Amino acid sequence: MSRFQERLSDYSKAVDRLEDALKEEKSEIVIDGVLHRFEFTFELAWKSIKDCLEYLGITDKTGSPRENIKLGFQHGIIQDGEKWIEIMLARNALSHLYDEKTSREIYQKIKDEYIKEFIKLKEKLQEI
Repeated sequence: MSRFQERLSDYSKAVDRLEDALKEEKSEIVIDGVLHRFEFTFELAWKSIKDCLEYLGITDKTGSPRENIKLGFQHGIIQDGEKWIEIMLARNALSHLYDEKTSREIYQKIKDEYIKEFIKLKEKLQEI
C-alpha cells in the first residue's frame, strides 16, 4: 500500500468521524469534539493532497498547507480554492487562540460548509 493510499484511508476515517460528530445533538462537549476533529481532519486533508500530488508526480512546492491547497486547486483535486483557504484560516484561528464566539462561528461553518468540502475531497481522492 502506498503512502498516498494509507493517508487516504486515514483521511476517509477522519471525515466519517467528523460527520458522525456533526450528527450529535449540539452541546458544549460536542462542539469541542467537532472542533478538535475538524483540526485533525484538516491536517489529514492537506497532507492527503500533498501525497496525491506526489503520487501523480507533482513534487514542486509541496511544503505548506497553503502551497498544497494552491497546487491541489490547479490540478483539479479540489474545486474551490478560496473555500479551502478559508478552511485553513479557520483551522489556524482555532489552534492559535481560543475565543468562544469565534469557535462557535467556526463550528457552524464546519456543519454548513466545510464538511461538504471534506467529503468532495474524499470522493475525488478515492477516484484517483
